[in-house]
Amino acid sequence: MTHRSRRYLRMAGALALASGSLLAGGAPAATASIAIGPMMTSKFASAVQPPSQSQCEAMFTAPCYVPAQLETAYNEQPLFSSGITGKGQTIVIVDSFGSPTIQSDLATFDATFNLPAPPSFKIIQPAGAVPAYDPTDANGDVGWAGETTLDVEWSHAMAPGASILLVETPVAETEGTAGLPQIIKAENYVIDHHLGQVISQSFGATEPTFPSPASIYALRSAYFNALRNHVTVLAATGDAGATDYSNAAGTLLYTHPAVDWPSSDPLVTAVGGTQLALLADGSRTQADVVWNDSLNYAFNNAFFGTPGPTATATGGGLSTVFPRPSYQNGVAGLVGDRRGVPDIAMSAACSGLVNVYQSFGGQPAGWYVVCGTSEASPLFAGIVALADQEAGHSLGLINPALYALSAAHAPGLVDVTMWDNTVSFLQNNQLYTVRGYPAGPGYDLASGVGTVNAALFVPELAQAAGGGYGG
Repeated sequence: MTHRSRRYLRMAGALALASGSLLAGGAPAATASIAIGPMMTSKFASAVQPPSQSQCEAMFTAPCYVPAQLETAYNEQPLFSSGITGKGQTIVIVDSFGSPTIQSDLATFDATFNLPAPPSFKIIQPAGAVPAYDPTDANGDVGWAGETTLDVEWSHAMAPGASILLVETPVAETEGTAGLPQIIKAENYVIDHHLGQVISQSFGATEPTFPSPASIYALRSAYFNALRNHVTVLAATGDAGATDYSNAAGTLLYTHPAVDWPSSDPLVTAVGGTQLALLADGSRTQADVVWNDSLNYAFNNAFFGTPGPTATATGGGLSTVFPRPSYQNGVAGLVGDRRGVPDIAMSAACSGLVNVYQSFGGQPAGWYVVCGTSEASPLFAGIVALADQEAGHSLGLINPALYALSAAHAPGLVDVTMWDNTVSFLQNNQLYTVRGYPAGPGYDLASGVGTVNAALFVPELAQAAGGGYGG
C-alpha cells in the first residue's frame, strides 16, 4: 500500500529472496514471501519467464494466471473486438514512492503477454519529490515498488487501450493518518487538473488506528472533489478478512471486526476479493467464491512457510465511522445503520495468484506471483475505464448505479454466493477467530454486489451511472 489515503505498507517475511529460475520442465525454487500491508503479498517465482499454471500448482499448491486468462474469465473479448479497450481514458494509480523501474517492467510484461503499450504512461509527484530509491528499505521503497508494479501492470491488462498516470507520493502510508495527507494532496492535484477518469487505491489504514473519526473526515477533500468532477475513486478493502492490522509494523491484528479507510468511505467504491478457478484458456471450472485462505493449510505452508491458520482473506464488514449511505438503503437489513463494504469484488486470492514482472533493486529481477485486494482494485479500475469509454464520459461515483443494478438483477453482475471472510490466526501464542460475514444471494458483506461479466456489465454501468450522489 502506500499512504495513499489510509493504510500502510507492511512487510511480512524476509526480503532477502533467493535467486531462482525456471528450468525446462522444472519448478522454480521457493523463496520467502513479501506482504504489503495488507493489500498485497508477493513471492519470487522465476528469473527468466513467468511460471506456468502447472508450475505454480507444483510449487505453491495454487495456480497462477496471466492476462489472457483474466480477460477471458471476465468476458472482455467481445468489448475489445468492438473497440472498447479504454481508449481515450486515463487510469490513475496512486502509490507511495512508486518504482524506479516501472516503465521498463511494464514493457517486459507487455511484450511477454502480447499486450500493446499504453497510449501514454506518465509519472508525476505532485505532493513533493520522492526520496531516492533505497533498495535496502524492505518495509518502504521495495514493498511499495512491488505494489506499484502490480497496480500498473494489471490495470493495463484489463484496459489495454487506456493511458496510465502513476502518481507517486513522498511519504509511506501506514496506519492512522501517516502518509495520507500527501496522498490526498496528490489526488486533489489530479482531479483539479482533470488528469484521469478513475483513481485506484490499493492501500488503506484500519479505522481504529486513526486518532478519531474527525481525523478521517479531515482527510476526505479529494473524494468530495472527485464527486464534483465526476471522477470514480476505488479502494481495496484489505487482506486480513473481517479484521485488520492494529500497528504500523503490520505485526498485530485487532481481535474484533474492523474495516479500512478509504474503502469504507461512502464516496469511494470498495473492491473486495474473490477466488477464481480457471483452466488455461480462462474458462471457469467453478463459480467464483469469496477469497478466504485462512485455513488453507497446504497453501499457507508452501507460500508463507507456516500452515497457519492465517488472517488471509478479503476485507469486508461494517464501518464504525460512516453511517449507511442512501445507496445502501435497499440492503439495510444487512448493514443496519452503518456503511458496509465491499461494494463489488474481483480476483484477489492467494490460491489464485497472478504474474507480475519487476526488476527494481533489493530483490532478484524476474517474475513474481502476487495476490491480495491490491490486485482487485486495479482490475476493476480497468473495467471502469471501459465503461467510461462506452459512455463517452467519466461516470463519477458509481455506487448508486451498482446497487440499482443489483436490485434489478442486471445480467452483468455475477452473484457470489459461497464462502465467508471469517479468519483465524495465532497472535501472542494464542489462537483467535474473528467472525466475518457469509456470502449469499444478492448483496453481502463478503463480496458486495458480486463480480462482473464485463461484456454485459460495461454497457449496463455506462447507462446506469452518471447521476449524482444519493447519500
